Amino acid sequence: MAYIRLKNLSKTYKGGANAVNDVNLEIADKEFVVLVGPSGCGKSTTLRMIAGLEEVSCGEIWIDDKLVNDVPAKDRNIAMVFQNYALYPHMTVFENMAFGLKLRNYPKAEIEKRVHEAADILGIKKYLDRRPRQLSGGERQRVAVGRSIVRKPSVFLFDEPLSNLDAKMRVQMRTEIHKLRLRLQTTFIYVTHDQTEAMTMGDRIVVMKDGVIQQSADPMSIYDNPANKFVASFIGSPPINMMTGRIIKRDHKFFFDEGKFQVKLIEEMCPKMSRYEGQEVLLAIRSEDIYDKLFASEASADNTVRATCEVVEPLGSEVFLYLTSGQHSFIARVGAHDRPEVNRDMDLVFDMSKVHFFDTQTEETIV
Repeated sequence: MAYIRLKNLSKTYKGGANAVNDVNLEIADKEFVVLVGPSGCGKSTTLRMIAGLEEVSCGEIWIDDKLVNDVPAKDRNIAMVFQNYALYPHMTVFENMAFGLKLRNYPKAEIEKRVHEAADILGIKKYLDRRPRQLSGGERQRVAVGRSIVRKPSVFLFDEPLSNLDAKMRVQMRTEIHKLRLRLQTTFIYVTHDQTEAMTMGDRIVVMKDGVIQQSADPMSIYDNPANKFVASFIGSPPINMMTGRIIKRDHKFFFDEGKFQVKLIEEMCPKMSRYEGQEVLLAIRSEDIYDKLFASEASADNTVRATCEVVEPLGSEVFLYLTSGQHSFIARVGAHDRPEVNRDMDLVFDMSKVHFFDTQTEETIV
């Protein structure tokens, strides 16, 4: 069992720089939690404090029912996989995987058993006699994971383990880590700046910025219901489209007025948006929620926008359209059959049931 609780956790370095600020987080036994955010947001520092590699400036770290702030890293029953593999170049794969067990004075037979079991799980048995320089990046990362598996820890910590791999290998290793998690049935905490990794791997995503948790929820809740402008813009590829405009009322109906175009708010939004009448707000809409009017089933003048298509980017199964209308540029993701002419105007339909609005001052979600 490995239940983790972070209570008012903070890290301040000499000079007053706050890396982590008052983080409160509970991670259930066997949960896969991903800490995601831009460089310098505090995610790796949080992970290192859990591991015992960084001192806690303020707050508490609980593993199960034990406060571990003053417990040395080696006694926390936690294994960490680093970005740079951290393998000993002069040792074979077997020796690298066995090293931690030897330090703990495990019997030779038990070491042999654990190393071969881990190597079998990871498909690296044939590499046990090789040295790290004879392996590819993906193979080295498997060895680094294997070195953690042999210890049979209660918690696995991954600090951007795939960032040094090429795109194809990253996809493959994501799948392998998925399989590993299902097989080991233990708690995983995974740090990444790659929102695609976060969306595809975690039971829950914790989005961080400037040392503060912005939102914690399952991947689709984060994607569909972002708590603020930062979360909406960070999660999703391509990034969510953002447009500034005013909320106006006409004929007892509310509209978002960009200046060049207007779109009508759906009825469910009006109670919350009515208090912003006459004020500037941010409208956000994802690329897949903008349709070519020629192929849209629910198009009307109230949700149609005239835009100029500047770039058409075919990606095989889909096409990205880079467009401008009024003061704003935005991207639409359409079907492979939809190839409008460049530098031509076209009519686009906004799915207003999928639109988000943010307060321009607080940047918090309105609706």
